[in-house]
Amino acid sequence: MFYHSLAGINKLNNFETGKIMIMKNKNTVLFLGVASIIVLISVQVFIIVGVWKQKNEMFSITHTIRSMEAYGSIRRGLMTTGFDTVGILLDQYSWKAVNELHNLKDPSQAEAKKKDIFDYFSVVVNKEQDLSGLLAQYFGDRGMDKNFRYNININKVELIENDTILVYEKDGFKSRLPGDRGRKPFQFEETGSSILVTNQTLEGNNYRCNIDFYIDFSDKHKLILKEMSGSLGLSNFSIILVGIMFMITFRNLTEERRLSNLKTDFINNMTHELKTPLSTITVAGKTLEMPQIRADDAKILETAKLIGKQSVHLNQLINMILEISMWERTQFQLDKKTVEIEEVMNDVVDSFKSGGGSNAEISHKYHFSGAKVDLDVVYFTTLLNNLLSNAVKYSDRKPEIDIEGFTQENNICIKVSDNGIGINKIDQKHVFDKFYRASTGNIHKFKGLGLGLYYVKKIAEAHGGDVTVSSRIGKGSTFTVTIPTIS
Repeated sequence: MFYHSLAGINKLNNFETGKIMIMKNKNTVLFLGVASIIVLISVQVFIIVGVWKQKNEMFSITHTIRSMEAYGSIRRGLMTTGFDTVGILLDQYSWKAVNELHNLKDPSQAEAKKKDIFDYFSVVVNKEQDLSGLLAQYFGDRGMDKNFRYNININKVELIENDTILVYEKDGFKSRLPGDRGRKPFQFEETGSSILVTNQTLEGNNYRCNIDFYIDFSDKHKLILKEMSGSLGLSNFSIILVGIMFMITFRNLTEERRLSNLKTDFINNMTHELKTPLSTITVAGKTLEMPQIRADDAKILETAKLIGKQSVHLNQLINMILEISMWERTQFQLDKKTVEIEEVMNDVVDSFKSGGGSNAEISHKYHFSGAKVDLDVVYFTTLLNNLLSNAVKYSDRKPEIDIEGFTQENNICIKVSDNGIGINKIDQKHVFDKFYRASTGNIHKFKGLGLGLYYVKKIAEAHGGDVTVSSRIGKGSTFTVTIPTIS
């Protein structure tokens, strides 16, 4: 029978090895999931950028057409180019400027004068033009956006008398075909939001000036964003939804991996725990086969006691595992009886002192005031014994255990404090999980299956109560059990 048990354990180990392989495959799935989300986000960004560019181009085309229509309407309806005042001022100034230039013989003085002439033209053209106001009125009357900035670029300035004097010419203007003038700006003047309304040559008696008139809609990006708000919202929602689904999946995979590691750890520890009594019984059985042992009644009795002791230990381990398995399949069943909690506490602690706690220093202080509780005494005894046993087991010096009992509102509270090795903050969050053990890996300094505190919490919850822990590394731990009293 024992050999069959060992074979079953080996099968469990093989099963856990298979689960590890499955977890590795899940890591691959996790990697592919992350890669898929990155690809999805990249595609969404690519699509949004493409739509933005398309909307931007459509905006420019639409407003260019509207602007040119507006300018044509102003010229036909109002019989003006919007630069009438500019023409009068420039004509008056040009007559004087021509004469001054003729009187300058020094080339450097002539160049300085040309710069002054250009600056004056720039100021007058930008400050005294009426076209921007006429365009704003036209757009406003038709319910169109009239919030724009304007900019006038001077391409060429010439003064005219008997001959023509070149005052200024913009780089690249000569290479600009006459047919292009008035339809598109120079490439280096494209800003992505500026619209060329008109290119025209202002001409008077003594001057000729070629200009480009631009308008720039300041709310362009806001308008495009407003148009794209629906698709942007849907795109962002889909990315967020996929991200949430990924996080949930990742959390589930992480939790599954943690549980798998706990189960693997449990199987390895259980194998060790079961093999110890099995090996002892096997060795003891072979010992009884020796003729010199069979001839010594004392040796036979000693070996028989050893076999009996290990059999009891093996039976306890198997019963604990079976009980845990039964709890998972069926509802927790309690055989409750109304008892005075202080009497039960005294019986359990006295029994522990004479057994596993014989080498521990145990003190207790109760203030139950005769409180009565509905308890399953057997399970409650197991709960308290587990806490006391852990206090002894997880101590690297002479165990000191302090038990405190009192009532609080409608509950009885039992605190079991020790001077053991303590539990770190991370382990405290999982210490009541099934199969969980504070140390990591397959080799533990302290023997156990990781079921004791899980057992304690299940019993406390089955009684309508709870159990909590507070601990500091090297200082010890305090477990507090609360169970409702009888009203």
